[in-house]
Amino acid sequence: MANRLLSTLAFFLLVGEVLAAGPIAPEAELDIALVIAVDVSSSMEGDEQGLQREGFVEAFRSSLVYEAIANGLHGRIAVTYVEWSGMKDQRVLVPWTIIDSPERAISFSNHLSFQPIRQAGMTSISGIIDHSRKLFEQLGGAPIRRVVDISGDGPNNDGRHVTYARDEAVANGIVINGLPIMFRRASGSNELQDLDLYFKECVIGGTGSFVLPLHDPEQFAMVIRTKIMREIAGIDDAPRMIPAQGTMPSMNCVTGEKRKQEDLLSQERKP
Repeated sequence: MANRLLSTLAFFLLVGEVLAAGPIAPEAELDIALVIAVDVSSSMEGDEQGLQREGFVEAFRSSLVYEAIANGLHGRIAVTYVEWSGMKDQRVLVPWTIIDSPERAISFSNHLSFQPIRQAGMTSISGIIDHSRKLFEQLGGAPIRRVVDISGDGPNNDGRHVTYARDEAVANGIVINGLPIMFRRASGSNELQDLDLYFKECVIGGTGSFVLPLHDPEQFAMVIRTKIMREIAGIDDAPRMIPAQGTMPSMNCVTGEKRKQEDLLSQERKP
């Protein structure tokens, strides 16, 4: 009982640290506002969820990440961590937090580490893109760049078509990057063999957007750290703007919806 009380007290103290920074004023000078959007759908197994969470926790404890923040024009970013699953399932675990010092970066990391890990249902990438747009509205016109960092292990299969959500966000000046999780599960298969291509053609968008696939669960921490550093630094090796409903992509962007429909039909045919 005593340990539980101490853990609860520590959690509320960490929440206080995050909230102590106060609301982010519209006139605040930020280099980037970053939504970290993490998939917790049913296809995400417990072990990989733990590795994924630890990867983000370690990233904000890394001196390399803080150096990337400090080297920005203002040396100040805003970050929020959101878990997502189905169309109406988006949960903010860590609210908008200004990080402008190693102490605040570690505070953000500590707050995240105390959150329980959950597993939900469907996969609505369009839902988290739409929800991220609402989160950015809380900041007014503060950040120079607005970026959504989406990690996930499967295609959109709930809510509206992902390309509609993507195109509207990009038209609003938002950049969407992707971290497709592509290693094989205990069940012996991954969610979609060409998930990196799906993310490239159907999910990411905006100037400088990129996909950084993860093929080895042991590399979670390194890949997440690399991705966040690249986003914070605004590295733009290969600018890539996806036009709204432009040329036809080589990947079928409704593959998740079709698979869901096939599964439903298969269940209906069972005696």
